[in-house]
Amino acid sequence: MTAIAQHGIDLESSRPDEATVRERLNAHFRLWLGIVPDPARPQLIVSSRRDEPGWDGKIRPIQGVTGPGGSVLAVSPAYGRLVDDLEVDTVFAAAASSGASALLEARLGVPVSVGLPIFRWSERVLDLPDAGKWFGSDDPRIPEWLRPFTGGVLVVFDENGAYQAGVGLKRHNEVCREIAVGTDPEHRGQGFATQLVAQAGRRIIAEGGVPIYQHGGENEASSSVADGAGFPDRGWRMLEIHPTAPGDIPG
Repeated sequence: MTAIAQHGIDLESSRPDEATVRERLNAHFRLWLGIVPDPARPQLIVSSRRDEPGWDGKIRPIQGVTGPGGSVLAVSPAYGRLVDDLEVDTVFAAAASSGASALLEARLGVPVSVGLPIFRWSERVLDLPDAGKWFGSDDPRIPEWLRPFTGGVLVVFDENGAYQAGVGLKRHNEVCREIAVGTDPEHRGQGFATQLVAQAGRRIIAEGGVPIYQHGGENEASSSVADGAGFPDRGWRMLEIHPTAPGDIPG
């Protein structure tokens, strides 16, 4: 497995083929969920990986992914016995119809929050002009929302040093970086977000990783940015079910 390099990358000469980047995505699935989705059958994985802190230090005990290539639901051992007789497809179908909260709350005995964002990745990000420069997340010019990102920060400032738009990278593991983007309201409509997402994605691929991008299904602006940068919607969704009182598990 190729870990993402940190410096000295020539982006023009570091363009792997699409199959190589797809294998990096599979490596991410193994590190994140414990297994690669299988189109032949949905899979429930009870794994201690779900007890490990994520990119931001938070623990997410129930996560999964579903799409044309299969469905995986990965669950912390603390919750495994409470969901092991549920059909994986039933959970995803409930989430898609806003029914997962009731289904899982009844089973877990605690309130839960449920997210089902569109899950995108890119093997070949579009060659758009670079818009920003890379900074450390501790740079005093960086806006507060970008400071938590552990995988890198890419920002556009105007000629007076005012923030216009930026990207933060979530470092999920040694091969995967998730791109989050935000534009100052006064500077929207200038294409900064799309250019920054493409710029960040090219670097992630060149450095040995796979770039992913997620957004809510109703977020048309974010969908447009992803499409414009070369992150197609392939029909995949990421599922996150987070008990709001994770220590309060029925005995």
